[in-house]
Amino acid sequence: MRTVRFWSVLLGLLYATTACSFAQGRGDERALLIVLNKSDAQAALVNPATYEVESLLETGQGPHEVAASPDGRYAYVTNYGLYGAATPGHKPENEPGNTITVLDLMNRKVHATWDLGSFSQPHGIAVSRSGRLVWVTCEGAQAVLELDAGTGKLTRIWKTNQNASHMIVASQDEKKLYVSNIRSGTVSVIDRTRPTDGTAAPNIATGASPEGIALSPDGREVWVGNRGANSIAVIDTATDKVTASFSSGGKAPIRVKFTPDGKEAWVSNAESNTVCVLDGATHALLATIETGAGPVGTVIPPDGKRVFIAATRANQVVVVDRASRQIVKRLKTGAEPDGMAWAAAP
Repeated sequence: MRTVRFWSVLLGLLYATTACSFAQGRGDERALLIVLNKSDAQAALVNPATYEVESLLETGQGPHEVAASPDGRYAYVTNYGLYGAATPGHKPENEPGNTITVLDLMNRKVHATWDLGSFSQPHGIAVSRSGRLVWVTCEGAQAVLELDAGTGKLTRIWKTNQNASHMIVASQDEKKLYVSNIRSGTVSVIDRTRPTDGTAAPNIATGASPEGIALSPDGREVWVGNRGANSIAVIDTATDKVTASFSSGGKAPIRVKFTPDGKEAWVSNAESNTVCVLDGATHALLATIETGAGPVGTVIPPDGKRVFIAATRANQVVVVDRASRQIVKRLKTGAEPDGMAWAAAP
């Protein structure tokens, strides 16, 4: 009888261990590449190992940018709204959006939709390292909002009083937020340590039509892509002054992303249909890669081995091997892929 009980207990332990291992290896435990298909009003959840689109989730109209929570459980999508080109004899049908779609990445479903009220045209978005706060730019209100990541409750508002406050990045200590203002030619610096009193944030002139913006991994610099000047401006985060300006290597630098080691910055030049690789220290042009029409959104995973680029007008996501700088895959995720994010395995 004791022998039977021994084997029964042992088999039970083996079963529990096996079940646990199986659960840890399920598909919903993997990292995800999130791609926003603007014209489809959908978010594609892509398996970065197989390059398969595993789920398509509905968003609001005109999803432009997305940010994932640090634990990989949720993603936050800005619904900018519909903006169409005018046909002969007609005005463009513009419908500003004012919502954020929250995606449940574990269960592959829409978790919530946050209504921003009068704060229209939400675009750039970032999540705090704690995962508790979401920061979003609202072009229609010339403002930056701070939201509770769990409830969507508005906790703080900062005015930029600048035209087209578009993209946003936080400083390493998260005490400051840097916001690119396309039509004003400036970057707003929001000091989160000071009370919100309605005073507009100070602005730094960087060049014509600043849009793409990225913080260097060491936190010392913010690089800004000046779309109208075909240049990159470097802001020293200690002084908040522009310390360097140089060519982006192409036309209309619309996004900037650093490799995790900070040695390279990848710049998508939307009108050149290229991505340029710049040296993070010397600013030298290291390589130019032809991607396809309209490269915009760019994601570099934490291991730094691949670069994902959304070629918007080609309806493709291009995968580049960082070491060889060769295109290894072209993905079809939907119509007009643009904003992208990397979600860590939960």
